Amino acid sequence: MELELIKNSILEIRGKKVILDFDLAKMYQLETKYLKRAVRKNLKRFPTDFMLELSPEEWEILRCNFSTSSWGGSRYPPFAFTEQGVAMLSGLLNSDLAIQMNIAIMRAFVMIRQWALTYQELSDKLSDLEKLHNQKFNDIDQVLKYLLQKDHSNNQQANREQLGYKK
Repeated sequence: MELELIKNSILEIRGKKVILDFDLAKMYQLETKYLKRAVRKNLKRFPTDFMLELSPEEWEILRCNFSTSSWGGSRYPPFAFTEQGVAMLSGLLNSDLAIQMNIAIMRAFVMIRQWALTYQELSDKLSDLEKLHNQKFNDIDQVLKYLLQKDHSNNQQANREQLGYKK
């Protein structure tokens, strides 16, 4: 359950996998303002590849995607932490819960990276099949149907050759 919550909190913003400050605060069971305060006191630890501050436009797009009201909630765009930024937070937040959550978050990022590599391998194999069979496939189901039909038609031809009288 914990891993699912973390995976669902990881977003892609500006081409980077990130977790927003309010999601991290919820995981660490503290208020977002305390997390942001700790980060602001230690800004030197968070270069732009560790943490992004969303622009008002990006925040508005995200809010629309989350279907949240413009009333209440955060009045300022959130911080978005990359995997390295979350690791850097572990040096600031020393509670047992924060340490355990950081470990879980690091595992989730690793799992997503491994999934992405597997997906790339499947995508490469799909491209090879398209070249081999000179056909464009939309998804893996279409590949399987094509191969099954091809195999079935080959079996029927083989069966036809075997049937009949031999001279």
